[in-house]
Amino acid sequence: MQFSLFSLPLRYFFEVARTGSVNQAAQRLHVAASAVSRQLAKLEDSVGVPLFERQPRGMALTAAGARLLAHVNAQEAQSHGLVQQLQDLATQQAQQVRVACTEGFAVGFLPRVMSAFREQHPSVQMQLQVVVPQDASALLLRGEVDLALKYSLAPDKGLQVLHSAVAPVYAVVVPGHPLARQRSVRVADVVSYPLLMGGASITGRQLFDLSCTVQGLRYVPAVESNFSSALLPLLEGLDVVLAGYLTAAHWVEDGRLVAVPFEEAQLQQRRLQVLAPEGREPSALVRAFTEAMVAAIGEYGTRKVGRRKKAAVAKATAKAG
Repeated sequence: MQFSLFSLPLRYFFEVARTGSVNQAAQRLHVAASAVSRQLAKLEDSVGVPLFERQPRGMALTAAGARLLAHVNAQEAQSHGLVQQLQDLATQQAQQVRVACTEGFAVGFLPRVMSAFREQHPSVQMQLQVVVPQDASALLLRGEVDLALKYSLAPDKGLQVLHSAVAPVYAVVVPGHPLARQRSVRVADVVSYPLLMGGASITGRQLFDLSCTVQGLRYVPAVESNFSSALLPLLEGLDVVLAGYLTAAHWVEDGRLVAVPFEEAQLQQRRLQVLAPEGREPSALVRAFTEAMVAAIGEYGTRKVGRRKKAAVAKATAKAG
């Protein structure tokens, strides 16, 4: 299917100049010959000079018409090149999956999902931006990413929720920690231990601070970082880190760490969400990656995060002792 970026009068002029006949041009354009004649008259009136000499055997270009035709030919070539570039861009975008996530997902969970997806879709071009929660939403709204994965405390305007699940905050400790064998902990228990804390923009930190305020508790972090995933490798002895289940799951499954849920309602108030812009149709690859990511979230969600493989736990506990 041919596409022209020219105005209607120029399209008609171009066909008449190419065929030398109003009737032949009308046939190629699938319009009446009278319509072509009217558009030619309008064009000549607008430029103020005749573009054709009406001859018994057809239409011959005047000097002005020949110059206009040269210009139109050059513009036509540029137009075809532009249309091809636009089509190439659309093809490239159809092969891209652009994701933004908060850093708790960027170390263990999301790389595993991306790696498995690339095996199934070798031609996919993936982009991952690791940002704070509010920036993930902003990237979606500006159209710079297709999907965002983050913990949320409140709805985001202009974004649609593709998947949502309760995402409690856990107290993460080494297997030999006094809290490791408890079924649940309270904030008052945790603040008595050295705390390795994420920055103020981290949702887990925000909910923990809210609970401390409600209970009149205070603490001073032993370690504080704007990259909370870096805190898990630092855990030792009596240290405690706050983390979501997807952040800690790969450590917990290996038996290196234990994740214990909190009793307080404040620590249950955030949600894990997969977000996309409202009113924007995703490509087939973006839809497929969304399904893969949601399936992986569901797989982790069915596991008991606080439980570990017995052999691994016994080994880790013996090493700690």
